[in-house]
Amino acid sequence: MLRAMASNGARKSTVQASGLRFHVIEEGPADGPLVLLLHGFPDTAHSWDATRPVLAAAGYRAVSPFMRGYAPSEIPADGRYDSETLGGDVLALIEALGAPRAVVVGHDWGASAAYAAATMGPDKIERLMTIGLPHPGSIRPSPRILWSVRHFLSLRRKGAPAMVRKNDFAHVDVLVRRWSPTWDPAPAETAAVKAAFAEPGCLEAALGYYRAIGLRLPAPHRKRISVPTVSFAGADDILPTKIYDRAASWYTGGYRVVKMPGGHFMHREHPEVFHRELLAALTPA
Repeated sequence: MLRAMASNGARKSTVQASGLRFHVIEEGPADGPLVLLLHGFPDTAHSWDATRPVLAAAGYRAVSPFMRGYAPSEIPADGRYDSETLGGDVLALIEALGAPRAVVVGHDWGASAAYAAATMGPDKIERLMTIGLPHPGSIRPSPRILWSVRHFLSLRRKGAPAMVRKNDFAHVDVLVRRWSPTWDPAPAETAAVKAAFAEPGCLEAALGYYRAIGLRLPAPHRKRISVPTVSFAGADDILPTKIYDRAASWYTGGYRVVKMPGGHFMHREHPEVFHRELLAALTPA
């Protein structure tokens, strides 16, 4: 059951899904087609603050949850952050929000969760939109790739929480600038995630996503995707856009790549371009 906490503009609510209490931000008509917006790391549901009003104006019900473990959402007692669990969260959220199906838009870890959900419950997902992460099965190790994703190792280390917390979470800004090298974000752009990470247990939970990575591609990512998919690739992101082109073999229900200006946070760096392309992908010819 959804509990409303605000009546005008963005509505903040809580919803029970996967046995956890998720906090969500919602805009748009309650009876509009559901668009579920999933954030990544280091980020929060506020990553979509500019996107929700655009979707709402177009008649969509735009909902952005704080992912499991991200304050103020609940931290799972079992510490599970594997891909199957994250994919299950997506499907459970769609059901808990009272929709038979949804368009799922995921960035970074949100994209990973969306890929998993698309193979676990394709009947629940009308369209899939991913940002900043090509299909995991298309990423082949190389010296350049391994250097680009070195944070996958550093954020798993025992001392990672202390490293991220140091100097008022300065490492958050380091990562954002590394992954989006042409963006000069104002301090307010990372204020929400720093505030979340300051809450007890939240940072450790967020780093749990990295600790859950195994040596083998997880089962939901080893299956081809039958859901129509649009994948957004940033020209200056840490992974080259050619990987997105190579990922085409993982899709059986239609696949298109939108090459964007900007880096990993392209949806926030170039919101006008992103929103135009997003709306076009939602209403294909």
